[in-house]
Amino acid sequence: MGRVTRTADLWHHYGRTRHATDRAVPGDFYWSWGQDSGPGAEILGDLTGRYVGDLGAGAARHGAHLAIHHHPASIVAVDASPAQHAMAGDLYGHLFPRLNLALCDVPAHLRASTDTYDVLYSVFGAVDFTEPRELLPAAANALRPGGRLVFSTLAHHLGGTPAHPDVQHTEIAAKTPDGTAAVMRRWVLQEHVWTKLLDEAGFTRITTEVLPGGPGPRAADTLLVTAHRTQEPHTV
Repeated sequence: MGRVTRTADLWHHYGRTRHATDRAVPGDFYWSWGQDSGPGAEILGDLTGRYVGDLGAGAARHGAHLAIHHHPASIVAVDASPAQHAMAGDLYGHLFPRLNLALCDVPAHLRASTDTYDVLYSVFGAVDFTEPRELLPAAANALRPGGRLVFSTLAHHLGGTPAHPDVQHTEIAAKTPDGTAAVMRRWVLQEHVWTKLLDEAGFTRITTEVLPGGPGPRAADTLLVTAHRTQEPHTV
């Protein structure tokens, strides 16, 4: 989804059961961890004729929903995982050119896309799994002046441990394609940390909202963050 190891696709196993059983374009768009409640795509604003990027798109289910129901000029669903990219192509390749699937390191794609996007979003995607001091400036670079970045991320660790009060990653369990145990990095940060990072990256009008999670051992509150790139042009 975001930054993964160069030697193994740590997202190889993710979503395979759903891929086999649920092949429809989703009728809804949710930001919450449970994917069953809270605000929807209206948080992104009017997407009609807009250029939109999904950062860490996975199987591109959110991008497919927007392509069908919200009339953007184009959505680019970017993911660094060959396995996730292949699943997205199998599910939604027929939506091209409304939905474009890009197999690429997310920060690299953003750095190469100066002033390209009106809206960028991440639903527990690349913003969670990429060093934010690398990703957020790259996102600001890729947005047009005044463009919008929206992302949902964990408000606390699964299990209830508080989010980090500084820019610190957490190592979480993963598996390589052959099933070998591995770890990947996830950034679970407090609201004020995200706000400071966004401000430093060139964003303004930053707002945060906590979406309560439901019951259950893996339930989690969601932190929904919206920010806008400044109106100032990029300088060389």
